[in-house]
Amino acid sequence: MPRSARRKSSNGIYHIMLRGINRQTIFENDEDKIRLLETIIRFKDISKFKVYCYCLMDNHIHLLLEEKEETISKAIQRISASYVFLVQ
Repeated sequence: MPRSARRKSSNGIYHIMLRGINRQTIFENDEDKIRLLETIIRFKDISKFKVYCYCLMDNHIHLLLEEKEETISKAIQRISASYVFLVQ
């Protein structure tokens, strides 16, 4: 069953949680976490979102982001695709 569409926030702030398939580890070491943070910073300027806070665990990520010029969905697609490409 497909995931339900995200409801539009009235203030543009979203809690985003990303995790590995079957809750597997997505960060093998601190360098992997740094690489993701660098990717978020790079796309922050492109997608124009604001980062309020983040929490990186070995098997999942929490982000609190504010949507600005581009949708949060598009921004997360950019980050996820870029990070997956870098890690492989």
